Amino acid sequence: MRDLTNEEKRILKSYERGDWKPVRNMRSEIKRYRKIARAGLRKDRRVNIRLPAIDLEGMRRRAFEEGIPYQTLIASVIHKYVIGRLIDRAA
Repeated sequence: MRDLTNEEKRILKSYERGDWKPVRNMRSEIKRYRKIARAGLRKDRRVNIRLPAIDLEGMRRRAFEEGIPYQTLIASVIHKYVIGRLIDRAA
């Protein structure tokens, strides 16, 4: 087994303590989350924006560090902002 990250260790300990409870209507919940996931993965709109060169280069650098395409990183940042999950570490 590979080494676990701190987050994975925290989840495993929580599971082993019995903190996890079964979900009612498992089939309908699975269906609901599949629908949400499909909608989140569908890219059905194109956007063209102008960015300062320094910002675009910064996004490309960060994407390279993460091992993902920079367009994917930009889309992820926008999505997290829209759903309220973008965290400002400076705050």
